[in-house]
Amino acid sequence: MKQTLVIVAHPDLASSNVNRCWFNKLNQFHDQITLHDLYSHYPSYKIDPSFEQSLIENHQNLVIQFPIYWFNCPPLLKKWLDEVMTYGWAFGSSGNKLKNKKVGLAVSAGIKEADYCKSGHYKYTLEQVLKPFELTMNYVQADYQPLFAIYGANNEPDYPDKITQNDIEKSADNYIIWMKKLGMLI
Repeated sequence: MKQTLVIVAHPDLASSNVNRCWFNKLNQFHDQITLHDLYSHYPSYKIDPSFEQSLIENHQNLVIQFPIYWFNCPPLLKKWLDEVMTYGWAFGSSGNKLKNKKVGLAVSAGIKEADYCKSGHYKYTLEQVLKPFELTMNYVQADYQPLFAIYGANNEPDYPDKITQNDIEKSADNYIIWMKKLGMLI
């Protein structure tokens, strides 16, 4: 059994500066981590729930990695959650496959961190925006972990607060440190 399954849900991973860098960094730990790119695995959006459930069952931990899309997750990830986290498997009287499994989110946010605070432009922290994920993981009795995030990941050429390639590479190193601190990586 591998240590950690990382579900990567980026609609265009090849053009993503952050998620592609993270993916490549994580791939260096292929003996401990399984990287599962939903968009390349399911280009037609037809998810195989039993395959996905089996993947999760065969790992000790789960990380869900995605860019923030309209203060939420990309559409295929929402579909994945709906079809994989089913009654009788994830919850219900016999649904306990995620019980006590460490689950964490690794997200890239396009806007700067200062905008994600009570006094910021959007008046909510990123943790508040992602609260439905925490509630979901609590509902299925998973061990929800602290969020890992990078801000300013918008790669539009005229975006004034975007991060540098050096910032992105440092965040990839910090992602590994985060996973190690949580015991998701040795």
